[in-house]
Amino acid sequence: MSEAAAAQNATAQAASPLKVSLERDGRLLKLTLARPKANIVDAAMIAALQAALDEHLVRPELRAVLLTAEGPHFSFGASVDEHMPDSCAQMLKSLHALVLRLVESPVPVLVAVRGQCLGGGLEVVAAGNFIFAAPNAQLGQPEIKLAVFAPAASCLLPERIGQAQAEDLLFSGRSVSAEEALLMGLVSVVAEDPDQAAYDYFDKHLAPVSASTLRFAVKAARTQFAQRVRAKIEFVEKLYLEEMMKTHDSVEGLMAFVEKRQPTWLDR
Repeated sequence: MSEAAAAQNATAQAASPLKVSLERDGRLLKLTLARPKANIVDAAMIAALQAALDEHLVRPELRAVLLTAEGPHFSFGASVDEHMPDSCAQMLKSLHALVLRLVESPVPVLVAVRGQCLGGGLEVVAAGNFIFAAPNAQLGQPEIKLAVFAPAASCLLPERIGQAQAEDLLFSGRSVSAEEALLMGLVSVVAEDPDQAAYDYFDKHLAPVSASTLRFAVKAARTQFAQRVRAKIEFVEKLYLEEMMKTHDSVEGLMAFVEKRQPTWLDR
C-alpha cells in the first residue's frame, strides 16, 4: 500500500464508527465498534458493519469474524431518535438486514462483550455464533420499558436460549449478568479478557482447519436456523411498523425517553 493510500485509509478509519482489520494472516476479520462509551448501533454503524462484511466475507482464506468494541461497554443499543415514527421503518430494515447478514455469515462470528450490551446491540451480538463475555457484562433487551418490542431478538433469542428464557428477557426488559447468560446458554465463555478468549478459540479450533470445509460446516449447521429467522423477522417487522407503531403507548414511550420524562400509558 502506498503512503498516500495508507494515509487515506487511516483518515477513513478515523471518521468511521467502526475499525476494520484483517488479522492472523488474513484469516480473521476483526470489526471493532469505535464510538465509546455508548457504541450506539445507529444508521452509520450499521452501514459500516454491512460494508465491511460485504467487502471481506468473500475472502477465501477467511475463517472467522471477531466483533468487539472499544470502551467500557459493548453497546447501549440502537438510536432511539432513529426509532421515532418518521424514521423507524428505514432503521428497522437496515438493522434487520445486518442481523440476517450475520446469521447467514459463511464463517463463524465470534463476539467479545464487556459492560452493557443492550437492545439493538444485543440483537447484533445474538446473530453471531459464540459470545465471549467479561464478568462485568450485562445483557438485556429493555425495549419493553419504552413500550416497544425487540423484533430481531424476538426471532433470535428463542432459537438460542429457548422460548421460556427468551420470553423472560423480552417481556421483563431486565438485564442478566454474564454468569446468568452463561447458564442460559446465551454466552459461550466468561473470561476476564473476552477478546483474548475469542482469539484463543480461533487459534486453537478455527485457524488450523480448511477455510473451504469450514464454510460447508457453517452452512450445514445454520441453514434451517437462518431460514427460520429470515421468515419470522419479516413477520415481526410488519407487526412492529404496521400495528404497534400506530398505538398511543409506543409513540408515548419513545417520546418520554427522548424528553427525559415519565410516560403516560393509555394502554392502547
